[in-house]
Amino acid sequence: MLKEFKEFVMRGNVLDLAVAVIIGGAFGKIIASLVADILMPLIGLMMGGVDFGALSFAVGDAVVAYGAFIQAIVDFIVIAFVIFMIVKSANKTKKEEAAPAPAEPTTKECPFCFTEISIKATRCPSCTSELK
Repeated sequence: MLKEFKEFVMRGNVLDLAVAVIIGGAFGKIIASLVADILMPLIGLMMGGVDFGALSFAVGDAVVAYGAFIQAIVDFIVIAFVIFMIVKSANKTKKEEAAPAPAEPTTKECPFCFTEISIKATRCPSCTSELK
């Protein structure tokens, strides 16, 4: 069982996925910082000095921090746009696969009786005409 687990983990796609998760986590932190520390203060400044980190309201003893939710939405939009651009550029660099060549025909039509016969036939089995 340990051998099977080792083979599973060492497959290329599992390692690629692990690397992608690690890089994605780091990328997510960079984007979160970009949004929280650069974009949202600028957006707040353009909206008359709104501090999105402080936007909240209380419901009883619970505090609903909807400003943090707005920042999370902006994080998502930025990450989704970057991933879209990466996928779009990756698709452009992919070589288009050539269409497979059509298969060689294995039958032909008798010019006299229009029956379908083998391409190697020299005489039609239906009308017995000699074929060239």
